[in-house]
Amino acid sequence: MARIVGVHGIRQSRTSKEQLTNDWSRALNRGLGELGRPDLPADTLELAHWTGLLARGVNHLGPEEDRFDVAVPLSEEEADFAATALEEVVRQEDLDRVQQLELQTLGLPQLWPARLTRLVMAYDRRFPRGGGKLFVSMMREVRFYLYEPDLAAQVRALVAESFSGSTAVVIGHSLGSVIAYDLLRRGEIAPDRSSGVCTLVTCGSPLTVPSVRRGLNVTEGEPLKLPGDIAWVNVFAPGDFITGGMGLSALSPEIKDAEVDNGIGDPHSAIRYLRSNRVADVIAESCR
Repeated sequence: MARIVGVHGIRQSRTSKEQLTNDWSRALNRGLGELGRPDLPADTLELAHWTGLLARGVNHLGPEEDRFDVAVPLSEEEADFAATALEEVVRQEDLDRVQQLELQTLGLPQLWPARLTRLVMAYDRRFPRGGGKLFVSMMREVRFYLYEPDLAAQVRALVAESFSGSTAVVIGHSLGSVIAYDLLRRGEIAPDRSSGVCTLVTCGSPLTVPSVRRGLNVTEGEPLKLPGDIAWVNVFAPGDFITGGMGLSALSPEIKDAEVDNGIGDPHSAIRYLRSNRVADVIAESCR
């Protein structure tokens, strides 16, 4: 049986590899079950728990010292990165509507710059369940990966260890999709471990945001590419506030978008993406 490597997203320092593997496996099996397919064998999914690496290192991101906790003020660099990223995804019509309003700090940190606060207010018009604030939180961690190259290299090296010669599919959710793409495009997986990889599945990927792509040194207009014959399926939900509700196919003819409905409760949820029929279709086809 072909194997699957999973790369998780942010806010997983309080979980374990075992817990995440069980959660992801149940979600994948639910999607397969809806297609009338059998469950995956117990050892099919290898999940790279990369936040475990960070929690053990000097850049501690565990629950005792979470540098991205809402109580930790944004640095100037974080605020600027988040604001620039929001400017790239917010709708002008929403921004126009809030330009003349008093800055509303209810529910938003009062120390945020006015520029960022207005952008969050505008983004919340489209994603009213706190989408702007969640987007800022996400961008803090994405920026940390993009602009701490030594740490990013350690993360990629740990993820690369999860591959084997029988790995056929890589699934990356949220920031995990950025890590998976970055790892594959750099060719940092040993040849004997990467030879079987045929498909990358990205779910809720912030690669839709130009600031994120620039952080990976992808210039504007440059198509996103993978080496060899690896197929790329990007699963997105229109209500996902992290992606701006957008897919990736417009950025490359090699990417096939698959739209799903993740509801309104938590449209960025890894579990909701993983249990979708669109992901199950790819797994059933690639892991035969």
